[in-house]
Amino acid sequence: RETELKNGRVAMLAAMGYITPEFFKFPGNCASGVPFADIPNGLAALSKVPGAGWCQIILFIGLVEKGLYVYDPSRAPGDFEIAGVLGAPNGSKMVEGPDKTKKLNSELANGRLAMMAIIGMTVQDGLTGSAWGDWALYTDSPLRAFE
Repeated sequence: RETELKNGRVAMLAAMGYITPEFFKFPGNCASGVPFADIPNGLAALSKVPGAGWCQIILFIGLVEKGLYVYDPSRAPGDFEIAGVLGAPNGSKMVEGPDKTKKLNSELANGRLAMMAIIGMTVQDGLTGSAWGDWALYTDSPLRAFE
């Protein structure tokens, strides 16, 4: 359950991270001088982010994983000492009862949905060049043999 919750939370953030750049980009330049507006969305961005940027991303994720959200076997899965409601680091607590159970079940269901969504967006981006791509652009489709 711990792994499913963590992967679901990451997938929810990843799905939002895939969608958000379609509507909003930071103004200015990243550390290497590349304007944020010039960095494409989706899988195409992997080759545009400088190596120092990848180092920062990996270091940040490692610090959060090993420093902030440390697994404690005495607590419920996904319940971290410094985290509040649904894992947010704000220190708020949910009151025991049916509302807490409903919210935790919703988080689990939304995490499962987000895992499928990010896989779908990534596959479609890889095949068509866009997470919202037109399947007509996927010219290597084996289904084209029947046209």
